[in-house]
Amino acid sequence: MEKTINIIEKFKSIQGEGIHSGLPTFFIRLAGCNLRCSYCDTKYAYGKGESISISNLVEESKLQGVKFICITGGEPLSQVNTKILMEDLLKAGFKIDIETNGSMDITKFPNSNNVLYSLDIKCPSSLMHKSMHFDNLKALKPKDQVKFIMKSRLDYQFAKDVIAKYNIVGKTNIIFSPIGGVKADKLAKWVLEDDLQVRIGIQLHKIIWKSERKELILKSTKKK
Repeated sequence: MEKTINIIEKFKSIQGEGIHSGLPTFFIRLAGCNLRCSYCDTKYAYGKGESISISNLVEESKLQGVKFICITGGEPLSQVNTKILMEDLLKAGFKIDIETNGSMDITKFPNSNNVLYSLDIKCPSSLMHKSMHFDNLKALKPKDQVKFIMKSRLDYQFAKDVIAKYNIVGKTNIIFSPIGGVKADKLAKWVLEDDLQVRIGIQLHKIIWKSERKELILKSTKKK
C-alpha cells in the first residue's frame, strides 16, 4: 500500500530564516501541531490537511529546480510517515531542512549530513516553554541550528540560561530572533552588551515581500 502524508500546502520560495536564509527552496508544510504557541503565525496548519502520496510529493519536488527542501509545519515530526518522506527525498538527492518546534525527539529521524535540524526552543512568551524536549540539544551537530524567538527580556534571559546549561556555544548554530521577525535592534543591543556568540536572525521573506506568509509570492513566480 502506497504511503501517504498529510500536508497543508507546498510552494517554492526563498528560505527566509536560519543559516540557509536566501536559498531557493521548495517548502512542504505538513499538517497538525501538538503545541499552541501564543504568537503562532501558522494557525492554519493545525488542521488535518490533504492526504498526498509520498511518491507523488517526491516527484513534484524534482520538478522545482531546487536542491533544498524545507519540511515545516505545524510540527512536521508529529506524523508517522515523516521519516519515510525524509528518506525518500534523501534518496532523490535533496538537502533537507526540518523545522521542528523542539518538543519531538529528533534522534528517531534520519541522521544524515544532508539533513539540517532547525530546532525552535520555545521561550516563556510562547507559553509552551515547558513542553520542550531539551535532550535534542545534545543531538545537534555543527551543521544544525537552534532558534530562540523572543518577545521580552525574560525570553532573552531564558535563552541565555538554556545555552549555558547545555553548553552549546560553538557546537551548533545559535540564532536569536525577535517575534515578528524584522525589528531586532533591541535584541542586537543585548547580544552585543553580553558578548554572546550567537547570530541575530531576521525573517528575510518579510523584508522582501512584506508578507507574513512566504507562499504568497507564488502568485508572482508562477509561469504564465
